[in-house]
Amino acid sequence: MKSKIFIDGAAGTTGLEIRERLAARADLEIIALGEVQRKDEKSRRDALNAADLVILCLPDDAARAAVGLIENRHTRVIDASTAHRVAPGWVYGFPELAGASAIAEARFVSNPGCYATGFIALVAPLARAGLIGVDAALTCNAVSGYSGGGRAMIAAFEDADAPPAWRSYALGLAHKHVPEMQFRCGLALPPLFAPAVVNTYRGMIVDVPLFGLGAEQVCAVWSEAYDGSPLVHVENLSGDTLSVDYAAGRDTLSLFALSNGTQTRLVAALDNLGKGAAGAAVQNLNLMLGLNEAAGLRL
Repeated sequence: MKSKIFIDGAAGTTGLEIRERLAARADLEIIALGEVQRKDEKSRRDALNAADLVILCLPDDAARAAVGLIENRHTRVIDASTAHRVAPGWVYGFPELAGASAIAEARFVSNPGCYATGFIALVAPLARAGLIGVDAALTCNAVSGYSGGGRAMIAAFEDADAPPAWRSYALGLAHKHVPEMQFRCGLALPPLFAPAVVNTYRGMIVDVPLFGLGAEQVCAVWSEAYDGSPLVHVENLSGDTLSVDYAAGRDTLSLFALSNGTQTRLVAALDNLGKGAAGAAVQNLNLMLGLNEAAGLRL
């Protein structure tokens, strides 16, 4: 029997990307609502309760409300919003660190944020190994394609008259991904996070500078942590540059450690819509339904 899937918020950027990955899947049945039905609470309630698994691609408050519309005990949920990323009772949907079995057994899974995926992938294994202390004061520089910023940002960057080339933001030091970055790495202090958006549709680089750790030491910890993962790869950088679109169009995550002996940069390259959003949701869906972890993903 095919599992029934409902994407609440399927018309948004992440929802559309998820639908593209599921479109050719013969093992799933997609519950689709028309434009009018999507805005009707009863139709959405019926779809939420008819599904075996729901993926929420909604603003935070709407995601919380959607969970409240589920009236049964069998519908399972993946929330792609920020609403439940540090909430009790929700499993964090980063299988490589949370554990594939924890995802497989969970009813409620919170999809990681795109920037947070890169930061946590770089830092969490080192923190668990004791190479980064609980009291470490970390900084994180990151740059993303504009598709992660929603419709308003997409429109601004696709304005033919005056598209910006670079936009630094979250200058008030309160980016919504910081709580999960801190919590999921077990840090006492929130990292100082400096994100920016550039004039390319998709792609992401996350960069964490450190002192005192060598690249070989870092890569050894990463290699053990991500051994056997079909999506997370520890790589050697060829050359001295890395483009924001390095992983664009793929659902993989590439990690690099670059050192001059005293200084080290931990660098993650991913697609903000791939492993940073839709790809992660599909990976979690596969695990929750007992399917091939990489089914439907772009490797």
